[in-house]
Amino acid sequence: MAQSNSVEIRIRDAKPTMTRVEKTVAEYVEPRLATVKSMSIKQLAHNSRTSEASVLRFCKTLGYRGYRDFILSLSAALGSDESVAEERRYTDIRPGDDLATIIENVSFNNRRSIEETLSVLDKEQMARAVMLLCAAPRIDWYGLGASGIVCADAQQKFMRINKRCQAFVDGHSMQTAAALLKSWDVAVLVSNSGTTAEILDALELVRAAGAKSIALTRYSKSPLALGADVVLRISTPEVTFRSGAMGSRIAMLNLVDILFSGVASAQYDEIKEYLERTHDALSSRHRE
Repeated sequence: MAQSNSVEIRIRDAKPTMTRVEKTVAEYVEPRLATVKSMSIKQLAHNSRTSEASVLRFCKTLGYRGYRDFILSLSAALGSDESVAEERRYTDIRPGDDLATIIENVSFNNRRSIEETLSVLDKEQMARAVMLLCAAPRIDWYGLGASGIVCADAQQKFMRINKRCQAFVDGHSMQTAAALLKSWDVAVLVSNSGTTAEILDALELVRAAGAKSIALTRYSKSPLALGADVVLRISTPEVTFRSGAMGSRIAMLNLVDILFSGVASAQYDEIKEYLERTHDALSSRHRE
């Protein structure tokens, strides 16, 4: 994937939760990336009719340490790809597409969801998440709808390595489970928007119980992201209502695979017996 998109992706994903002034900076920067890379913070503030403090807040909202970090990232990205304008874009479900087109479009969208998520993924946060999951005596997964499917997939994977792990996919069961957590337990809360009421209610109970929380979500400034101990961001535009949550689901499933592989690798000597036993059990059933 073209690296230059990583800056555009950060702006696109952060805009819904930006302040009014930060959006003003974003709207100036988005169509002028190549020009902005040569500007000082003073020039950008003047040209966007904001202030240097506002530009700095804009950079930090995008996840950069400061203005210099933002410009270095932008310059490196633009230098690595001169054909951004010609890049193919996400395509939604359209009436009358032939099957070959549908196969190509859906596969392209799924690949881009994973690639764009990797471009914004914080590896330090991922390392913290793996560490917490390794140490947890109990792991809960909370999610509704398509996010619940992600939770069910996680439960199936972590059960294979003998982790006490369960998926909860409705509000009442989430709240009941969260209220019973202990301080060493971990709850993974899955929500694309980070604003789902049931998920936020569960997060409040997780925190009250003293347990650790990991958020899988799109927006870094959502209530879920701001309240969780660890945040694993995805990045994927849901093109319109037609395609539903396909992109976010694929991106989240990929993060689940990374988490599972990270835990399994870190504890391989302890869990290899369980992997072998579950593999043999399933293989023997398939032979019958």
